[in-house]
Amino acid sequence: MADNIMPAVEVEEVELDSKEPQSYELAFHVLPTIAEGEVDTIFEATKDLIKKEGGEIFDEESPERFELAYEVMKHLEGKNRRFKSAYFGWVRFKAVPQDTVRINAEIDHNTSILRHLIIKLTRLEEENPFRFHDAIRDLKTVTTIDESEAIPDLSATSDDVEVEEVAEEAEVALDEKEV
Repeated sequence: MADNIMPAVEVEEVELDSKEPQSYELAFHVLPTIAEGEVDTIFEATKDLIKKEGGEIFDEESPERFELAYEVMKHLEGKNRRFKSAYFGWVRFKAVPQDTVRINAEIDHNTSILRHLIIKLTRLEEENPFRFHDAIRDLKTVTTIDESEAIPDLSATSDDVEVEEVAEEAEVALDEKEV
């Protein structure tokens, strides 16, 4: 596996001895069954957990509901439940790897989180965060244009008139051959 493309689990195993703070992103889905007003409470609790474990938050995008690309199953209350939507959000923070392992373990036990992922950020990723909800809104944006922009000007030019005359002459010639 390439050194620059390493899954989060391997990052944990390789860097646990490091005392140097690293930049991470925690991306997560909150269950869609959570009341909309409670999602902010879960988001704040997640940020508080990061701070409590020694992390320093430097960027975030609060969770908003959207349709998932595919159905996700989670075992809850003794049953496998399937979800087609969720609230998605992320938090970027700096922490030493040992703290990140504890954060990951705590979030694993949070029954309000459908799924989550913690990744180590490259310097380029750290400097250029992707704003998911803004991108989704941009895709759904309806643009109004003037009628003159939508309907082309059909006034005939001299080239168009010549083409039409040639086409008419060809049509007449075909009709005469058929008779």
